[in-house]
Amino acid sequence: MNAKGHSVRGPWTVKSMRTAYENPWMEVREYDVIRPDGKPGLYGVVSPANLAIGILPLFVDGTVMLVGQYRFALDCWSWELPEGGGPKDMDPLESAKRELAEETGLVAAHWLEFMDMHMSNSITDERAIAYLAWDLAEGEAEPEGTEDIVTRLVPFAEALAEAMDGRIRDAFTLAMLLKADYMARNRLIDPALARLILGPA
Repeated sequence: MNAKGHSVRGPWTVKSMRTAYENPWMEVREYDVIRPDGKPGLYGVVSPANLAIGILPLFVDGTVMLVGQYRFALDCWSWELPEGGGPKDMDPLESAKRELAEETGLVAAHWLEFMDMHMSNSITDERAIAYLAWDLAEGEAEPEGTEDIVTRLVPFAEALAEAMDGRIRDAFTLAMLLKADYMARNRLIDPALARLILGPA
């Protein structure tokens, strides 16, 4: 708090806050602020109810499973790695296991958290956590009623190429593919796991 009883966020002063909109999945907050330049302003923040959860499932032959679905917000089709949301008060690994099984039917024997990132941080406080998953067993997918999903298997290198040439445009998927590739090339993960990502030497 400053001398006027206002809260301070770095160079921003917050005079007041109100919830402009709320539903079970998100809250939109509007802040009456004094900007870093000293002028008055408004700042809107979208606050999702859940953590964003992403999974990069790796098969023994070096392929990964992509999930395709129509994204309502963008009104377009999107190829992505398996993603979803998990309650903030739940172990994110448990949420990842549930999401992978729901969207793909896959169950993984081994998991590694490899990324913790912020999503579109100028307008949202959403946090995203990603896992590598391997030693996969196949089962029946059980997508939610909001999901009309198809899947396809592609070599990791092909998925990365699609991310680089724009066929895959989902930011979370791009980040997961790039981070996994970086970790494998720089020997930051187990060599056997790196070979699934990079292919045989």
